[in-house]
Parts: sequence; C-alpha cells; structure tokens
Amino acid sequence: MNWLCLFVAGLLEVVWAVGLKYTEGFTRPAPSAVTVGAMIGSFYLLSVALRSLPLGTAYAIWVGIGAVGTAIAGVFLFDEATTPIKLASLLLVVAGIVGLKLASSA
Repeated sequence: MNWLCLFVAGLLEVVWAVGLKYTEGFTRPAPSAVTVGAMIGSFYLLSVALRSLPLGTAYAIWVGIGAVGTAIAGVFLFDEATTPIKLASLLLVVAGIVGLKLASSA
C-alpha cells in the first residue's frame, strides 16, 4: 500500500509541476487551486509512504516519477523538443527508479 501511495504522490507531483505553468504566477484561480491541491495531496501521500519506506529511496523515487512525468507532459502539452539524449536520459532516470524499487526491502 505504501508503494501505491508513493506512486500516486509522484503522479500528483507531475500535476502540480504542470499546473504551475497554467497558474501564470498564481494569477489564475482555478489552475492555482488545482496546483495547490495537488501539492498538498502529493506531500501528504509521500508522508504516508514514508511511514514504512526508507527516506532516501522514497524521496528519490518520488522525485524521479515527477521528473520523468513532467518531462513527458512537457513534450505532449507544450511541444517541448525531444532529442535522443533527452530520451536516453529519461530512460536512465526510469532505470534508477526501478533499481531503487528492486533494491528496497520494504
């Protein structure tokens, strides 16, 4: 259950990171509310996951999910460029996430 909480926390991190782009400096109420709500949810679920998962592992996975998800969202939502080195780098982050999960005994 804590791994599921961590995964959803990572997805909510993507939501709030992308949401920051839509808030236009927190001047737009609806996107700002969604962004703040996702922030709160993400941090809460991370804290729940940390009840039993190792801090370093959980935090690295949370950040990794957020980073990869946000980079992918940037490509699809904001037409950000994809290059072979960018894709290879994202795959390395994913490999790191998988490696940390496999190495965790929790």
